[in-house]
Amino acid sequence: MVSSKQSAGILLFRRMENGIEVLLGHPGGPFWSRKDLGSWSIPKGLIAENETLLAAAKREFAEETGHRPRGKSLPLGEAKQSGGKVVHVWAVEEDWDADSLRSNTFEMEWPTRSGRRKTFPELDRAAWFRIEEARTRILKGQVVFLDRLLDAISDN
Repeated sequence: MVSSKQSAGILLFRRMENGIEVLLGHPGGPFWSRKDLGSWSIPKGLIAENETLLAAAKREFAEETGHRPRGKSLPLGEAKQSGGKVVHVWAVEEDWDADSLRSNTFEMEWPTRSGRRKTFPELDRAAWFRIEEARTRILKGQVVFLDRLLDAISDN
């Protein structure tokens, strides 16, 4: 049984000369196709039965991006989203070419009530953003993870 009330994800980050950058994914599908600001997300997904939160975060990141982060996982805690779902996030410091995105897909009826099914990528693109820009791009309920990342890495 998969929990639909919780998800787990990885916030990839890298240190650049001009500051910290984070990797965010843009959701695929017709609902998100024309949305940009406030619609990007930390790659994340549902937690399978008997799966640890961190294992789910790593698996979901790999499924949604095609990349398996190998760095040390830094816990950023959890946050309840506006829809009631609780998201658990870990940060991993690692560089990755966002242009090599290979996302898994989902299927849905499209156009609505057409009787036709169409396949869409979970993430249609990924990109690196400096923290300031990431704040404008990321879903409102996930901004807290950007702040927690900055606090966590300032302690190191």
